[in-house]
Amino acid sequence: MRTLFVSDLDGTLLTRNEKVSPYSLERLNRLIASGVTFTFATARSLSSAASAVEGLFVNAPAILYNGGLIYNYQTKEVVNAVCFDDATKYFVLEELRRHEINPLVFGANEHEYVSWITGSETLGIQRYLARRTNDARLRPVHADSDLMRGGVFYFKCIGPRAQLERAWNILKYDSRLMCIFHQETYQSDFWMEISPREASKANAVNLLRQNLGFERVICFGDTSNDSDMFDVCDEKYAVMNADSWLKEKATGVIGYCEEDGVAKWLESNALQRL
Repeated sequence: MRTLFVSDLDGTLLTRNEKVSPYSLERLNRLIASGVTFTFATARSLSSAASAVEGLFVNAPAILYNGGLIYNYQTKEVVNAVCFDDATKYFVLEELRRHEINPLVFGANEHEYVSWITGSETLGIQRYLARRTNDARLRPVHADSDLMRGGVFYFKCIGPRAQLERAWNILKYDSRLMCIFHQETYQSDFWMEISPREASKANAVNLLRQNLGFERVICFGDTSNDSDMFDVCDEKYAVMNADSWLKEKATGVIGYCEEDGVAKWLESNALQRL
């Protein structure tokens, strides 16, 4: 039975320093060389994910932006992208502005970009940008027409819980949207991530399953943006540090992310499931 193994990154495969540990790198690369098909599904961008998993030789397309983009790191090709239509992307922006939220807007024309209205940065967004000073995608703008230019596929909002939660309690009921709200893994900030409804880890996993001919998918995760992926996978494992409600959905609970839980489970079980 052909099996695809898919892991979330932050809080699942990565340690608190936002990297795959040397132990996990060595074990996972050995398993991949032995025939295990392994990739990841993350809210991160192409460049941010590549930095986090540097040295890991994933051998299936990766799921980025919570399913908004599927990218083949081996061929350097976009496999699939899901963008908002014009009416929906402007509706989202207007609703965020109604709650005084100024988002980071992710889109693409010939190249991927990240835009925001300069001067509107929250402390959380300032921290986000400060960690990416050499990122060629960053494109500060002064007008909404520039902010919305091109194919927009993702909004990221970073700020206080109460402010974001008010907007989330409205947007999450819109049938056009996938709206995820959670605390940032490495800070006290809260994040709200908004994508087209079709852009989800679940849909991306199903697309890979169908296009690549996998009969079984096994996944690993820790929090809310892994929930829909758990719903469509044949086996799903929550790391020990995962949210308690996600553990209840899981096939089983494995070790902590800081203790290489994913790599150790795969080392003991992956070859038996090929």
